Amino acid sequence: MANHSVPLAKPKGRLPRVRWYGWLILLLVIAYGLAYAFHWDDRARLWLREQSVTPAQHAASIWLPDYTVDIDAKPLAGMEKDEASDLSYNPVTKTLFSVMGKNAFLSELKLNGDVIRKIPLVGWSNPEGVAVLENGLIAIVDERQHLMTVVTVTPDTKTLNIADFPKYDLGPSKDQNKAFEGVAWDPKNQKIWLGEERPPALFTWASDGSSPLKGDKHKLVNDNIILRNLSALYADQRTGHLLVLSAESHMLLELDEHGEQVSFMTLLHGFNGLSQTIPRAEGVTMDENGTLYMVSEPNLFYSFKKK
Repeated sequence: MANHSVPLAKPKGRLPRVRWYGWLILLLVIAYGLAYAFHWDDRARLWLREQSVTPAQHAASIWLPDYTVDIDAKPLAGMEKDEASDLSYNPVTKTLFSVMGKNAFLSELKLNGDVIRKIPLVGWSNPEGVAVLENGLIAIVDERQHLMTVVTVTPDTKTLNIADFPKYDLGPSKDQNKAFEGVAWDPKNQKIWLGEERPPALFTWASDGSSPLKGDKHKLVNDNIILRNLSALYADQRTGHLLVLSAESHMLLELDEHGEQVSFMTLLHGFNGLSQTIPRAEGVTMDENGTLYMVSEPNLFYSFKKK
């Protein structure tokens, strides 16, 4: 007699083990991708580091967690297609200067983001960094040409031609398309800070802010810049600390005089009062009252004040 076996029925409501493991692996991959994209692991380490800061260290720092947005994503009028690339505060005029990378020009802004004037930059290819120096001098970094040009700007300046001003060769970069982008003036220590976009790297160049630069730039050995790219720099005179901005990491990082991480600000929706994520933060500066200013591509303006 033939032996007819009856197949066992699969339990209802339960996924096969192979399929269950597959979904688990997929979820882990997605979670890792999100953590990598938004640097949640780095943010967690920074947050833990902030918890160990003493009250004295807190008072001696900028302390970015104390800041909340005051002007949130205000459009720079008439600059929708110009790509705001950096920002620097002028303590003499009490105004801000910003460079536009796509259509090269220098703009002067009020502290509320209103545009005062636009100065065409003739001969620049891709201006990405700007720093106000002394006596009406402004340093402009061109990422594509690997040049820093020091121009003179007066209230009557209508246009600037690169051929009329001293230029400094910044030299080659590891990635020629992701070269020097950040620049900041440090009058207290008589030097100009320079930042390479990717991989992030810091350099200094001796300068009194009014005469030709001295010697050559020097690279700082610093492995603590946990940022995917470097967009802009600001040297704070009260604390001696450096602010490092990253568009791709959506983060503003505070480093002390030894290059150690002190505090950070997350530039994502819901953090520090932001109603939306800052799309691509490209410039940062601060005034003597401690107010922070930022610009983001394409033409968005922000200011942050301490709570």
